[in-house]
Amino acid sequence: MANIAIAGYGIEGEQSVKYWLSRGDDVVVVDEQETLSRAVPDGVPTRLGPHVLDDLSEFDLVVRTAGLAPNKISSAKRIWAATNEFFARCPAPIIGVTGTKGKGTTCSLITAILRAAGHTVHLVGNIGQPALETLPDVAEQDIVVYELSSFQLWDLEKSPHIAVVLMIEPDHLDVHASMEEYVQAKATIVRYQNRDDVVIYYADNHWSEEIAAQAISNKIRYGTAEDRGVYVKSNNFFIQDQLICPVDCLAIAGNFNRENACAAITTSLVIDRSVAPFVAEGLRSFHGLPHRLKYVTTRNGVDYYDNSIATTPGSAVAALNSFEGKRIIILGGSDKGADYAPVIEACLNAGARVIAIGQTGDKIATLCEQAGVAVVRIEGGMREVVAAARSVADSGSTVILSPASASFDQYKSYADRGDQFIEAVLQLEQ
Repeated sequence: MANIAIAGYGIEGEQSVKYWLSRGDDVVVVDEQETLSRAVPDGVPTRLGPHVLDDLSEFDLVVRTAGLAPNKISSAKRIWAATNEFFARCPAPIIGVTGTKGKGTTCSLITAILRAAGHTVHLVGNIGQPALETLPDVAEQDIVVYELSSFQLWDLEKSPHIAVVLMIEPDHLDVHASMEEYVQAKATIVRYQNRDDVVIYYADNHWSEEIAAQAISNKIRYGTAEDRGVYVKSNNFFIQDQLICPVDCLAIAGNFNRENACAAITTSLVIDRSVAPFVAEGLRSFHGLPHRLKYVTTRNGVDYYDNSIATTPGSAVAALNSFEGKRIIILGGSDKGADYAPVIEACLNAGARVIAIGQTGDKIATLCEQAGVAVVRIEGGMREVVAAARSVADSGSTVILSPASASFDQYKSYADRGDQFIEAVLQLEQ
């Protein structure tokens, strides 16, 4: 029996409490918040407040939640995490996927392809399914697909058998001390691989290449015909000049999702070459995750898309470039230290109008005015934002919520922001 502190009590922390209680350990919840939004199981003590992490030396183990930086816990005998526990005890091979955007979609596509081929696959991690909750159900012959954020990778002590590194761009610089720290946290996905393991990485991103270069495992680039990964040619997916299936089998929009599909197909074929005949079925079966360039509705000839997951400029650019014709993009939210110049330049090149919102709205509006991009600055909530977008949208236009910013200035999460956008759009008159 050990004395365990669960540091940070959200979805992951709640599952960690259940897991270590089930092992017979003594558990205490510690959280910097004064109050908790989730109920703690009866009999589990709590320590709350801004200085609660200052001295945790009495505990045998401190289990940090993913978003809590390890360096904030300076007095612990040993710092651990749910991700480390899962990797240490999982009996099945693990496919780990990281990157700045596209992780959830790529994980879901891998899962869909492998399931179509008859494999038992467990999809866990940052996508919203606590890994420790799934652990009892995982058998040796199964496959685990694990979405890994930089926060989960920060202090990981074991790398997955197959590591997938998608495109990386600056993000979470309000938490990570620098871009270098952010990239090196991501690089943990390959740090403990051996020569029999595999890293699959994006061919056109220098940070992805930098991470792959640190690996001693087998390296496969996707997105280019020059390597052993999947690429797109003539609206078909190919691998080493062999046709896999038409791109039209992919049921989700966006050129960036073609890249995600290339990563997913490559990964699926690496783990089991015999899945090739099932790739098309897997791609067709996946219709996208909520708030990821999801079509909402058409009102008065205007199409509305929810891409609230886009919390970086790069992901907003990718969404903007997924459409043609007249576009209105809703940009702004809480500040993560991002450079908005690239997305403003993309708006200029596309002739797109901008609705600037939230904490970063003033900065975005100023950049638009300097660049000659049409912009409307809105201070209100999502109903006012959608009304402003509608007022400047002609029939045939596309309105995209793709904020290039985090959501925490006005909303509980990117999902809450997206839900409020959907609600406001559906309330528009026909």
